[in-house]
Amino acid sequence: MIKSRPRGFDRRSLDGLGVLRAVVEAGSFVGAGEALGLTQSAVSRAIARLEDRVGVRLFRRTARSISLTDEGLRYYESVAPHLAAIEDATIEAGGSSAKVRGRLRVNVDGSVGQFVLTPRLGPFLARHPELSMEIAVRDRMGDLIRDGFDVAVRFGHPEPSALKSRLLLRTRVVTCASPAYLARHGAPHRPSDIEKHPCVLMRDPSTGSHFAWEFVRGKKVVPVSASGQLMVNGVGPLLAACLAGQGIAQVLELYTRELLADGRLVQVLPEWAEETYPLYAYHHAAQLVSAKVRAFLEFVVALTRA
Repeated sequence: MIKSRPRGFDRRSLDGLGVLRAVVEAGSFVGAGEALGLTQSAVSRAIARLEDRVGVRLFRRTARSISLTDEGLRYYESVAPHLAAIEDATIEAGGSSAKVRGRLRVNVDGSVGQFVLTPRLGPFLARHPELSMEIAVRDRMGDLIRDGFDVAVRFGHPEPSALKSRLLLRTRVVTCASPAYLARHGAPHRPSDIEKHPCVLMRDPSTGSHFAWEFVRGKKVVPVSASGQLMVNGVGPLLAACLAGQGIAQVLELYTRELLADGRLVQVLPEWAEETYPLYAYHHAAQLVSAKVRAFLEFVVALTRA
């Protein structure tokens, strides 16, 4: 542990904070130096000065990697949103018309990235030519600050955290099969009939098993023991298997509208399809939201409403 010094504010710390953010985002002193136009030794010295100033060791250093210490993580979680706000204020004070710029890192699950966001990003990026985006697919949201993300867009109910969450939409869970499958096996007439059919299952990353199946009509909820030989971990493979007639699947209506409309899939037990699943956007403290995050949130709100 570095010996603590009196804690007055030193404006030179701002330069060190910029280097700190660059190291966290790049994952190395070398990468941070390339991003900032500095040598590795200059980055190392800047971090050492900042550590000396705040009185804690910020990084664990080994021959192969660096990582934030527990104290470093808490410090970075405190200052990172303020750095974004300072950046925005500087841009606005300078009279720049291109306020939405820099790099925006977005954490998504695979289905949101494949079916919701990336096919529709063209107009958003064209509107903000000084913005670059990274869409990162993760099984779990994890820690946005620790992992260097600005925002997340994910299905499921929010867990308790300091993040701000915004409900974007609710989509129904529909049960469907291909016409060829139904011609061979017939259609289930009640929820319990599902247990007699092979099902294509979706893996739940939080448990390693498949998501539980249930059917909802009004206040009545009927759980069923779905089973099958095939379990997948993505909506793309789930739809592909269902379209190929390999079994019955439960999937979000958001991903099946066109397939149901043109007859490639058929909804079964439609009267038992009142279960919904929410899509949320997550970001850091509302009062410190950067211009690029605000623009992206406005974009996804408009997109999901459409």
